[in-house]
Amino acid sequence: MGGAGGEHEHLARVLNTHLDNIHDTFQVLSQKPSGSLERVSWEEVVKLGDQVSKQVTVVGMLWMGQKPQAKAMEESMTTYFNALQGFLLLSHVSMVGAGPTLSSNIHEAVKKVVDCSFKLLSTSVHSYGSSNGEEQAASIPVLVGTVWEACSALKKAPATNITAIGRAMSQVAVTMKDVIREMKELKPACLDPSNETSDVSSIKEEGETHVDDNSSEGDIGNDLSPEEMKVANAAIVVVSDTLTVIKELIRVITGLLKMENSDDSGAFVDSLEKLLKLCQGIGVQIDELGACLYPPQEVSAMMVASGKMLTHLNDLQVEVEYIKGTSEGFVRACDGIRNSLKQFESDLSCHRSDDLESLLQSSTLSD
Repeated sequence: MGGAGGEHEHLARVLNTHLDNIHDTFQVLSQKPSGSLERVSWEEVVKLGDQVSKQVTVVGMLWMGQKPQAKAMEESMTTYFNALQGFLLLSHVSMVGAGPTLSSNIHEAVKKVVDCSFKLLSTSVHSYGSSNGEEQAASIPVLVGTVWEACSALKKAPATNITAIGRAMSQVAVTMKDVIREMKELKPACLDPSNETSDVSSIKEEGETHVDDNSSEGDIGNDLSPEEMKVANAAIVVVSDTLTVIKELIRVITGLLKMENSDDSGAFVDSLEKLLKLCQGIGVQIDELGACLYPPQEVSAMMVASGKMLTHLNDLQVEVEYIKGTSEGFVRACDGIRNSLKQFESDLSCHRSDDLESLLQSSTLSD
């Protein structure tokens, strides 16, 4: 082969051929599998992932001493890529009946394995032909570890649409909890000069882990009027009640696994995806509420957000009833959020009236 240089060139050509083949196979994952295919379980994909992991170990062992033989590297690459290609094809078949959310989760998990594999094998071949190959080869054990981790993570990937949708809804709930935490950090303005020192001391003591005394940003949200604090407290109730709705919804859909496993589950999966989009839509409005609570409060924007939340909630309940998943807990939670939204809008109306009255008084005095 013309010495070490020729061997390296040959290995590079072999590597590129394999990379091109895997790249083409990976593109298949972006396409919806034919409904005529028989779906394989995600557990079968995980098993093939274990085979890929074993081949990774072989590649790593080649570099545990002297520079490996070119033939041994070529053979290990070929075996590795064969395992990787089988893994990709089986992953594609596992996506039969998968909705967009589950498909995205599968695609992400598989892509991690492929990307880490590409980096490992490319580094291995490059190290073989490099003058400082020993130094570069020192990174190979680390890269082997990244592939192991990616293969191990396959076990934690969602295996069903319900699991994937449930996790996505849980993420919406986590974001809402962050919004509540930020809302609870809002503070009223100090109105009594005689109490200013004690009030500031109290605020500082409560928030010393969150606020830097030298940062002007620490004062944001610490000067709400009584009317603004009333709106903020009502908003906290709204978000808390919304969290209850999300939790009850997750409980409802996780109890419907038999419907996903039925022969005609397409409509059910579509409903799950609609429910997720509605939850995410509510989450967007919650974020909007949180942003509007800082003074000067944007009453009109909060009114709009509240109205959109109510629309999403109504659509959410209709979709749950369609899949026959309604529970008493879910219905109570929906009633609760409707009541808190009603109270919130009432507080907003009063706040808007107070602002208008103040504006008129100010205008009269200036005249």
